[in-house]
Amino acid sequence: MNTDGFGILIIDDEPNIRSGLAKGLAKEADVLETAQDAEEGLAKFREGTYQLVIADVRLPGEMDGLELIEQILRSSPQTTTIVITAHGTVETAVKSMRLGAFDFITKPLDLDLIRHQVRKAREHYRLQIENRELRNRLVNAGEVSNIIGNCAAMHDVFQQIRQVATTDATILIQGESGTGKELIARAVHDLSNRSSGPFVAVNLGAMPETLLESELFGHEKGSFSGATRQKPGCFEQAQGGSLFLDEVTEMPAKSQVDLLRVLETQQYMRVGGEEVLTSDARIISATNKAVEPLIEDGTFREDLFYRLNVIPIHIPALRERRDDIPLLIEHFLTHFCQRHNRPLKTVSPEAMRIFVTARWPGNVRQLRNVIERLVVTLPADLIEAPDLPVELSPTPASDSAHVKTLAEVTEDAEKEAITTALAACDYHREKTAKLLGVSVRTLHYKMSRYGLH
Repeated sequence: MNTDGFGILIIDDEPNIRSGLAKGLAKEADVLETAQDAEEGLAKFREGTYQLVIADVRLPGEMDGLELIEQILRSSPQTTTIVITAHGTVETAVKSMRLGAFDFITKPLDLDLIRHQVRKAREHYRLQIENRELRNRLVNAGEVSNIIGNCAAMHDVFQQIRQVATTDATILIQGESGTGKELIARAVHDLSNRSSGPFVAVNLGAMPETLLESELFGHEKGSFSGATRQKPGCFEQAQGGSLFLDEVTEMPAKSQVDLLRVLETQQYMRVGGEEVLTSDARIISATNKAVEPLIEDGTFREDLFYRLNVIPIHIPALRERRDDIPLLIEHFLTHFCQRHNRPLKTVSPEAMRIFVTARWPGNVRQLRNVIERLVVTLPADLIEAPDLPVELSPTPASDSAHVKTLAEVTEDAEKEAITTALAACDYHREKTAKLLGVSVRTLHYKMSRYGLH
């Protein structure tokens, strides 16, 4: 039987149970170990590789089976767990399921039932492996979770995603509106060990301050007017998965303090509640603003920034990756022609030239919307220059070459100045910052943005 590298760890204080399960499940795993208490079980789990843990609720020592399961799932959310007990109660069953247990089985044990659940767990593990391999193939092909890009800047982004996805480090994604920051967050989640868990996204910029605390942490019934039932917040909904906080720099001061406390302690309470809940969600945040100026003027906490910005990822604007525009157009044409049941359209050379040289202040989102509009409204199968929206039409000065915007000119000059100063100071950052007349923090942000590390 092919078990796909499947390991089982059995933890029970009764020798007969341990030996009986080990013998009965021997054919279901490549690796099978047993332990007599939680401490021994946790030590073996950390030393080995186990995809399934079967643990008794009542174990000798200071740690019981549920505490053991909680610790295992906190460090390894993808592990499947089965809880067994001779004292089955609704309360224990509910608690084990809330912790993330795969199943709850009462003694005396039915070996056929356990085998059935183990096989289900093994099949779930096999599907996870297949899905991860498929996602990795997409990454290596230059596509991650529907992110299209073949330019050097996007390959750098893909490489960053591959490097950090399997960790639990917090990530701050920075880029202009419309560059696809949520797609990047989803790609990180899809390639992570938490991919089987939920991905929860919340736009903090669109959330009224009065509702933000309840949205993030949930509330108890009766905690405020209109709270007619208990409601889990985003942290609770994202348990075992990833929580994406978009427009994080729009958070009011009090909410910044609340978020910082959760990041530091991994604990929070619902509004109006007394129960302390533990957070097990990987935090990925995003902003379309430069954070350093917000820190300097006091509107965003510096300590929160450092908590969120463990791994910074900068998404280039569409004007910085013009080589990808034909690839994106082809992708959107195929997608929207199929979606709206239209014959596949093509783009004339002149229209493509306008697409490539346009300013695209709305970035990929704007390009996507333009292509969908043309697919829906244009009867012809060939998209030509006169068919394009007026805002894309080149000015006379840009007929022969793309005229850079003031922002592009400023960015080019800034990047050149930083590069020159770094070389002059032998890449000593404090000296470089002093030479340029900026803070070290600002210099670090600019270097990260322009890929000068």
